Formats: sequence, C-alpha cells, structure tokens
Amino acid sequence: MSKIRITKQFSFETGHALYGYDGKCRNVHGHSYKLSVTVIGTPITDTQNVKFGMVIDFGDLKKIVKSEIVDKFDHATVFNKNTPHVELAEELKSRGHDVILVDYQPTSENMVIDFAQKIKKNLPDHIQLHSLKLQETESSFAEWYASDNN
Repeated sequence: MSKIRITKQFSFETGHALYGYDGKCRNVHGHSYKLSVTVIGTPITDTQNVKFGMVIDFGDLKKIVKSEIVDKFDHATVFNKNTPHVELAEELKSRGHDVILVDYQPTSENMVIDFAQKIKKNLPDHIQLHSLKLQETESSFAEWYASDNN
C-alpha cells in the first residue's frame, strides 16, 4: 500500500522577544504565525473502519496540534526563561497575561523544533510526523523535516 502525506494548516498569534539579539526583534513584538503540519502513513484499508481510506482523520490531527500548540501559544508571549525577560514575564503574568517560558531562544527555528517534539509524542504509532513549516512573516519561515533529524 502506498504511503501518503497529508497536511493541515493552523494559524495563531504569538508575541516574543529575542534577548541579546542585535536588531529590532530584541523588543517585544508579535507575529501571525502559520503552521503547516505534514504527517505520513498508509490509508486505512479496513472497510469496516469508520476512518476507511484515511491516513489520519484531519479532525484527530487538529485535536493534537490545537491542544499541544495552538491553544497554548495563541495570544501568549514567549520568553526564554534564562534571560532577564523573566522579570517582565512575571509582571505580565501578574496582570493576567498568558506567558510561556521556554528553555530556548524563541526563534522560529527553535519553536519548530519544540513543536515537532510535542506533536510526535501524541501521534498514533502508525503515523509519523513528516515535516513542519512555521511561517513567521509573509516571506520568512522555518522548516523541520523528519528525514533531516533521524
């Protein structure tokens, strides 16, 4: 049976700041991120299965990505927990803002690595994560491919 790749796209708004960066992105700012999630697998051949013909139900993939990424990162601000931004993060939290502290510099490159790990651990055993594309702006994006990370 043929292996098939399917892709679902997601959008979310997230703020961040890059501590120590030598450009404008050292300031707190936000992006309208677009995340494309591509998985690979074999379509279900059991005619009695309600998911017959599907690699994975798009709705099931949506549940995983929404719970692990979109619902957490949408309208939140991400800071590296090992920077002085922690003080700002605590101030924002005390005022009711959603803040995520991560152990990495919150660049698109590092975020897509983090997202890959979160998605992979929640996929069914017969489905593999093929790739992620995290678009930060209209012309800038980071990509993660399983084949590059074996």
